This record gives sequence, structure tokens and C-alpha cells, in this order.
Amino acid sequence: MSGRTARGKADCEHRLVVTLSNCAACGRPMPVVYTKTRKLMTMSGLVQLHLQIRRCETSGCKRFHQICHPEAEGHWALPEQEFGLDVVHRVGQLRYREHRSRAEIHQQLLHEGASLGERSVSNLLTHYDILLSLSLETLPDRAAKLTAHGRAILAIDGLQPDVGHEVLWVVREVLSGEVLCARSLLSSARAELQPLLEQVAKALPVPVVAVLSDGQHSIRHAVAAALPGVPHQLCQFHYLREAARPLWEADRHAKKELKKLVRGVRPLEYAAEAEPGESTGVVTGYCAAVRSALTEDAHPPLVFAGLRLRHHLAAIHASVTQSAEKRGRRRR
Repeated sequence: MSGRTARGKADCEHRLVVTLSNCAACGRPMPVVYTKTRKLMTMSGLVQLHLQIRRCETSGCKRFHQICHPEAEGHWALPEQEFGLDVVHRVGQLRYREHRSRAEIHQQLLHEGASLGERSVSNLLTHYDILLSLSLETLPDRAAKLTAHGRAILAIDGLQPDVGHEVLWVVREVLSGEVLCARSLLSSARAELQPLLEQVAKALPVPVVAVLSDGQHSIRHAVAAALPGVPHQLCQFHYLREAARPLWEADRHAKKELKKLVRGVRPLEYAAEAEPGESTGVVTGYCAAVRSALTEDAHPPLVFAGLRLRHHLAAIHASVTQSAEKRGRRRR
């Protein structure tokens, strides 16, 4: 969709011609009927294309009066769009690789030299998702790679960069590593996911023997409805996380109890600062170490915050005990 205001003067111009001079249907020469101009906003600035248009003038040909655009035009932009493919690609990178919001993408593109409105960012994201979803239609071209193992194992996961926005769902074939489909859906409900899985399974040249995903209930129901009888299991990380959930609960409770034992650190620090002496620096240093240990977190199920806190507090206690013993020996 074109904007309401005209673009300024283009930074550069390119002339594109039709390399196919004869009609593909009747084989007769196609004359140049007119030249069309098209202005595009790209990451390198405003570009104006001069397009040579041909058409078949042979009466009775099935392609009679069907216009033929330059083949290289598709390298620059999608049909009827005013932004280049490099802008669409950049928007997709900022959204799904760097998890930027629409406003942040808009500001970044302006900083990089692409002039556009914030609303256009949403339209470009839609075009990016459509281009990704077209990978499903190229499955026949990749059939050899997919059929090498004689079966397919699907992995499905959703990415939601911003709360309240569409969820980008990616379906990948595990054995070959191929991304089969990527599509933005309005929700994560079963009604949205089931048609997506059915479409992917129908397009595959090999049977689906298993599905991997996280433990989301809507995914479980969608897989059961779209692929009845196909085994469905959680991925290793989610499986381990669910198995370790009782341990995580116990660790969380232990961390809470450990924090109660060291809540008096701040008064000790105030007392040491109120009466400066040779031990003031030592006391404030130990207090800072305790506060630092309290703020550290962990990533279960591989690392538990309570156990890490206990390890740090034990090391601090051992250091304090050792310092006290050395000081007592010096006094004797």
C-alpha cells in the first residue's frame, strides 16, 4: 500500500529490462509497450526503478496482452510494495532476533536511514511472516533431504517477543534440521495450532513419527487432534524441568530460610560505619559479600539458587572464622 505523501527525489536510479523477448506461449517477439517507474525505500536510501514492460501482441495467443515485467524486479521488492526486500529482512531481524518492539524497530530503521512510518513496521512484519511461511511450499524441492531418514520428527515452539502481540510459531524437522514453517498466529489456542500442524504433516513426503514441544496444554491438544496416534513428548529441557520441580520447590523454601538468618547484615554495617576503626573495612567487606550472595539467582533445573546461596554463605562463614582465629593467635 502506497503512502499518502509523495517520496522525495531518489538517491539513485536503475533501469531494468525484460530478458525474455519472445512470448513463452507462442514464441513470437514481444514488443516493448511502455516504461514504468517505481520508487522504493531501501536500507541504502530511496531508489527509483525504470521498468521496461513487454507484452504479446499476437491475437489468439493464450498470453495475449498479458504484460511481462523485468525478471530482476523481484530482487528489489514484493509486488505492489514501496519498501525493498532488504527493509523487510531488517524488520524481521530486529523483531525475532533482537526482540525489539514496533516502536523500537521504527526508531532503529530511522537511525539506519530508512524513512517510514511506525504503522508501516506492522505491515512489513506481516510480509516477513508470509515469506517465512512460504518455506512450506518449497518442501517438494527439499524432498531428498527430508526423505533421507525415511521419517520426520517435528519440533514446535512459539516465540512471543512482546506481551499482547502475535506469537511466531516455528515448526522444525529435527532429523534434517529444516525449518518447515514459521507463522504468526493471534493466539496459542488449539484452534490456531491444529491447522498449522495438519498443513505441515500433509506437505511432508515422509510420515511423522514423533513430536517434541514444551508442556503447554494447547500444544498437547493440538498435536493429539492433528496427529492422532503420533507419540508426543516434552523436549529434554522441559522434561528435566518438570521432573525437578519438587526439588526446585524445596530449594526455594531453603533459600527463604537462609535469608532469614542473615537479615541483620545492614545494622552491622551501619554500626561499623558509625565507629570507624581498623576493622571497619573488613566488616563492610563481609557485609557486601553477604548482600551480593542474597541477590544472586540461578537457572533450575541445572543450578539451584538455594544451594548456591548456601555455598556462598558457607564460604563467607569459613573466611570469617579463619580471620578470627588468625587475629586471636596474633593477640596471644
